[in-house]
Amino acid sequence: MIRIPRLAHLGVFILLFCVAFPFFGWPQVLWVLFAIPLAMVVWVERTRTTVSDNGIDTRTLFGSRHIDWADVRGLRIPKRGYLQLHLADDSDVSLPAVGYGQLATLIAASHGRIPDPFAEAEGTDAGSEEEDDDKGESAPE
Repeated sequence: MIRIPRLAHLGVFILLFCVAFPFFGWPQVLWVLFAIPLAMVVWVERTRTTVSDNGIDTRTLFGSRHIDWADVRGLRIPKRGYLQLHLADDSDVSLPAVGYGQLATLIAASHGRIPDPFAEAEGTDAGSEEEDDDKGESAPE
């Protein structure tokens, strides 16, 4: 299970502290501001991606979705945001709480169903270095 780090609750606590100051100035109206940190706590606790043998289960603040392994065609790594699965119907599904930093965890949890995008690159780089050595070329000193 990949989820938002628990350290995010520290940010929610700071937000709660910031919301308290306006509340003390006008408590009859500004009590509503406490809904913002409460919503953030629910978001941190609820948002997750679970990888199992049956597929991938995603859960966001307002919904959840199950994706079978047969529907997964590939993985997209955007510049910003969460990783995305490319599905058989040519649609993309965002994986909540799975950023670039959790890519290795996702690949390990999938048991080979999601291939490591860097494994081939490392293998071809090593092969090209060996070919250069065989040709007798050397790096300038």
